[in-house]
Amino acid sequence: MSRILVACFSASGVTAAKAKELAAAANADYYEIQPAQPYTAADLKWTNSLARCNREWIRKQKPALSDTDAPVADHDVIFLAFPIWYYTAPLIINGFLEQYDFAGKTVVCFATSGGSDMKKVVKSLTPSAPGATLQEGLMLNGGVNATALEALLATL
Repeated sequence: MSRILVACFSASGVTAAKAKELAAAANADYYEIQPAQPYTAADLKWTNSLARCNREWIRKQKPALSDTDAPVADHDVIFLAFPIWYYTAPLIINGFLEQYDFAGKTVVCFATSGGSDMKKVVKSLTPSAPGATLQEGLMLNGGVNATALEALLATL
């Protein structure tokens, strides 16, 4: 078992592909965070004010998780991968963090985005993971940068 777990939420598959690259490069275990009710293409159409993603954001509603079996307890470093939604992590990520005990663990955030950065991520996720050390990782838009990942791994 690896000491690193890559836990990933990916609504469309883009982030999952990048997170699997990350897991392979870091020799890490992989777990996919999934909502109990999967997102459809219509749910993700953020330009439609009635789309599920918009309704959840406005209501600050965290989607239920499909399971609660993530092997968080078996790892001391969690690489958390997700797409940027509304300039931060999707609310399902807060729900995932609240489902498990991350106290004493290091959580490194990785993201994909069509143009946003990760500046708000750590601040918005920290209340959901009391006792954990959260830090900004890398944007995965272009794939895993081996040099940057090695430098990051050396700090853990």
